Amino acid sequence: MSLRVTVEGLEGQQEKNVLALLGIYQEQNDSGLTVPRILALYRRAPDQIRDALAPFGLYRVQVEDNLDRPEDPNGRWVASFRVDPGEPVKIGSVDYRITGPGASNPAFPETFPLQPGDVLLHADYDKAKSQVTSVASEQGYLDAELLRHIVLIDPVAYTAHVEFHLDTGPRWYLDGVSFDQDLLADDFLEKFVDFAPGDVYDPDLLLGLQGRLIGTEYFSNVEIVPLKDQAGPDRRVPVRVVAERNKANKYRVGVGYATDLGPRFSLDYRRRYIGRRGHKLKTEIEIAPVTQSFVAEYRIPVRDPVSDYVQIRPEVYSFDTASRQGTLFKLGALQSVLTPSGWRRNLGLDYRYEDYEVADDDSDSFNGLVPNASWSRVVADDPINTKNGHRIRLLLQGTARNVLSETSYLSGSLSYKAIRTLGSGNRFIGRANVGATWASSVQDVPASQRFFAGGDNSIRGWGLDALGPRDPQTGSIIGGRYLAVGSLEYQRSIKGPWSGAVFTDFGNAFDPDYNADWEQSAGLGLRFATPIGPVRLDVAYAITKEPAGFRLHVGLGPDL
Repeated sequence: MSLRVTVEGLEGQQEKNVLALLGIYQEQNDSGLTVPRILALYRRAPDQIRDALAPFGLYRVQVEDNLDRPEDPNGRWVASFRVDPGEPVKIGSVDYRITGPGASNPAFPETFPLQPGDVLLHADYDKAKSQVTSVASEQGYLDAELLRHIVLIDPVAYTAHVEFHLDTGPRWYLDGVSFDQDLLADDFLEKFVDFAPGDVYDPDLLLGLQGRLIGTEYFSNVEIVPLKDQAGPDRRVPVRVVAERNKANKYRVGVGYATDLGPRFSLDYRRRYIGRRGHKLKTEIEIAPVTQSFVAEYRIPVRDPVSDYVQIRPEVYSFDTASRQGTLFKLGALQSVLTPSGWRRNLGLDYRYEDYEVADDDSDSFNGLVPNASWSRVVADDPINTKNGHRIRLLLQGTARNVLSETSYLSGSLSYKAIRTLGSGNRFIGRANVGATWASSVQDVPASQRFFAGGDNSIRGWGLDALGPRDPQTGSIIGGRYLAVGSLEYQRSIKGPWSGAVFTDFGNAFDPDYNADWEQSAGLGLRFATPIGPVRLDVAYAITKEPAGFRLHVGLGPDL
């Protein structure tokens, strides 16, 4: 025995809601259907259709139903329903009242968000009700009570009457915060509290405090306990924070592959807290065929401990790319602040020692202090698989001969990347990287600070650091004092997590003392979205290369 169900006369959300609530439609493919069950489901169907359309303000629904019974006992039954939803009911009158001590509070809407003449949609009514009750919560009326909230339908006049009466009750306020934990100093934790005794009791303030404390990773669990029963006649509510310390140590081992670096192994160690003032330590070792690095960060929270810190950072790098080889040691200190406008501002001073060789030149070195400043900002709807967002970073750094180091240069660079999704499954990515270094010659600029182009995140179709000004005698890439690189990419969703891409990259690194040509590539790519960012597989054709050729690029991680 089988059953087929058809519903006509509806579309969009109305159709979806009806089919979701229509029992005979939901059970039509059940293998255990019997004749009594089909007849019972059929009898209930018209009422289920009317109930499913009521949230859309439709109360004059007409249903024509028909049930075809097969002559063969094992044949197919056909249940059909033709629905005429009719006109939606409109609001005829609204009785809206705010009473109690907060009745004159201007935060409450002067009129109910739904007005006479509006179509009665249940979702809109619930939203309007929530809007008013949310104001009561945000304004500290913890005892607010809905005395009356009903919607009456007049079937004869075919209008709706809304009654909404709210009594605010007295207003409550926040008092001091105490901490029940054994990890950090209380006066340090007080910096996470962004309200003062006497502020209006807003539950969002308490949720914000809980979120900030959990986000630090100092604690595995944070509970905010308002002690309303301990409030005095002034209705100030003490707040108690109960927190359990997190595990102190965290380790992570990673393996991966990128075309620029080849197979890569990494080992991270994090100490979530050191001492009573919330200090943190992070170390990372990364090993790949062309680069090896060791980086440590000792972070000291300052001012706003959620976002501001002083950092001491020793770094050791060894690099061996197509154009440069050497080692770099850095010991830096910086102050990092998140501005009210969302910019991350870093001001730092590095001691750097670099021993390097570029192309076929003799070995050289740099030894000195390098002041630096950077500003960066990331805006994204999803930090992992971004549909719309952008990233921008500006870096200034330099040094002075006979004052801070043995050479002089001043360098500035700007990188920008934007992602936009238009329509359904159309994603556009644009990227630009520009830079300039002021120095008497490129030989005064250490290898790590010269500009090169080429690679997964530069101009695809060439290897890492394979583009830039050339030495006229040897033809080797020596890097330049200027950079101008751009990229345009279009992605189209294919199915599920899969999408395809077409792109072009262009530009180069330049230097006025040496020759460098404008280069361009184009290619096709495949993307697969994962919880840690998209996997990218690109085949790039180096258009301007002599001879032209193809290169495969593989990458993994967030686009921003």
